[in-house]
Amino acid sequence: MNADVRDPGAAAPFDWNRTEAAPQAPPAPAGGDAWLPFGRAARPVEVLDETLRDGIQGVSIVNPPRARRIELLHAMASVGVDVVNLGIPAAGPGHFEDARLLAREIVAARLPLALTAAARTIDADVEAIARVAERVGAPIEAYAFIGSSPIRHFVEGWGPDFLVRRVEGAARAAAAAGLSFCLVAEDATRSPPEALRALFRAAVGAGAARVCLCDTTGHVTPPGVAALIAFARRELAALGAARIALDWHGHNDRGLGLSAALWAVACGVERVHATALGVGERAGNSCLELLLDNLGRLGARPAVPRERLAAYCAVASRALGWPIPADHPIAGARLRAPPPPRGAAPAEPVEPALPAGLSAPERAPRR
Repeated sequence: MNADVRDPGAAAPFDWNRTEAAPQAPPAPAGGDAWLPFGRAARPVEVLDETLRDGIQGVSIVNPPRARRIELLHAMASVGVDVVNLGIPAAGPGHFEDARLLAREIVAARLPLALTAAARTIDADVEAIARVAERVGAPIEAYAFIGSSPIRHFVEGWGPDFLVRRVEGAARAAAAAGLSFCLVAEDATRSPPEALRALFRAAVGAGAARVCLCDTTGHVTPPGVAALIAFARRELAALGAARIALDWHGHNDRGLGLSAALWAVACGVERVHATALGVGERAGNSCLELLLDNLGRLGARPAVPRERLAAYCAVASRALGWPIPADHPIAGARLRAPPPPRGAAPAEPVEPALPAGLSAPERAPRR
């Protein structure tokens, strides 16, 4: 697309929150408060931990040394995380080596964590993931992202044909390397149906196994979540690809990250993404420990003891140099410390205990 002929009006975002077809919430059952339709007859929803990829992109987050990254992997396994994102191997030699060492630890320690890594929709990025997989002898899913909203297309000067070629090329590079491929539609919650439809068609035609719907700016409300997921299901079914699994990846710019993630699970996505302590760019991502706690309470997956979730938070806090807020619902010092006697000074904050097998590293420097 020639930048000189771009129409600024074309950058206006689509709003899935205002679609007329947004499904209404189901009625609450008598005598209960777990009214979201969380019944998961086939299997529990999977949770993908994005802390070591999207989480560390937050400007105030300490980039953890490798030893602390490995400790965090073990903490993820201890709370039942299903999938971990290893980072972007193509971002540079250090990133490649980080991904390789993390994958090697998961394999060597037999941690029950499936592996993913991120890439742009560029052949070389996907090939970097393939090299990590080859070196550690383990399968890694390629999560290849591309902006799907009008504002990104306007800024970059991208046209529809360019987007389709990028998705097809990345998916075919993954297939040639024997990698499972996920199309990550950035800013999907502000993308018009026709743009998403074209990306879905390209991904399906090139053999994608998954599609990830991203609320990149933390924009969407629960009715918008329902409308977008229903649209994606219809379009994939129309393409003869009802087998393709859906992911949900959300941010917290409006404080709706957790509620949107829960609603996406209620609408049937197979995998939902989050980060420890909700860290990430701007206001952060959906908060993983709160997501796990609520999904357990709602019956969408096995419950995790709060003591274990608090220990996960402690490991993440030290690795990332990010303090646990005193009023954190699970790991906050005010919640965990006994109330002081009337007139006495407040008790010192209590560090959550680490799970068995995890050592306590020195406190990370804080910015």
